[in-house]
Amino acid sequence: MDKNTSSPNSTLKLLTTNILYIGLAIGLAALVQAFIIRPFIVSGNSMDPIIENKEYLIIYEVSYRTRQPRRGEVIVFRSPPEPKKYYIKRIIGLPGDTVTIDNKKITISNKDHPDGFVLDESFIVHHKQGNSLSTPVPENSYFVMGDNRDASYDSRNWGPLPKEAIRGRVLLRLLPLSKIDYLPGNQTYEETN
Repeated sequence: MDKNTSSPNSTLKLLTTNILYIGLAIGLAALVQAFIIRPFIVSGNSMDPIIENKEYLIIYEVSYRTRQPRRGEVIVFRSPPEPKKYYIKRIIGLPGDTVTIDNKKITISNKDHPDGFVLDESFIVHHKQGNSLSTPVPENSYFVMGDNRDASYDSRNWGPLPKEAIRGRVLLRLLPLSKIDYLPGNQTYEETN
């Protein structure tokens, strides 16, 4: 018998092993995508120019299971008016804040800053129209806005975002290759009077 000839049993065993490995890899990939990270392609211009239409992002889904969302973070969430759609926006107001918008100026008042502090948003370039409103942010909710204020449908329109609608924060920008970035768009707001 030729030693290079494999038996039908060993071929079947090899095929079964390969199928098991492929199934395991697909199962692990599905678990990672369902509970840890998820790809997201931006559709729309509400975050221009920081995050643009058709950019390919990775969303970190477990980030808010271990800590609370922070002001300035860019998040992906299910839209309250259209729960089957996903939106991408920036967190402006936290639970317990009162967000006051006067034209283009955003003031945050809370127990630590009863007189409020103004957000430095010098990075915002698309903001021609002015709004005026004052909204308290309830517990387990966030006030979110797009950076392209003139083209964003956000908490100014439908109110604070419930925490359970948040899918995760933007972890990576992978495409276009010229703009690969870690935590793209994240801002740290100084909380001063």
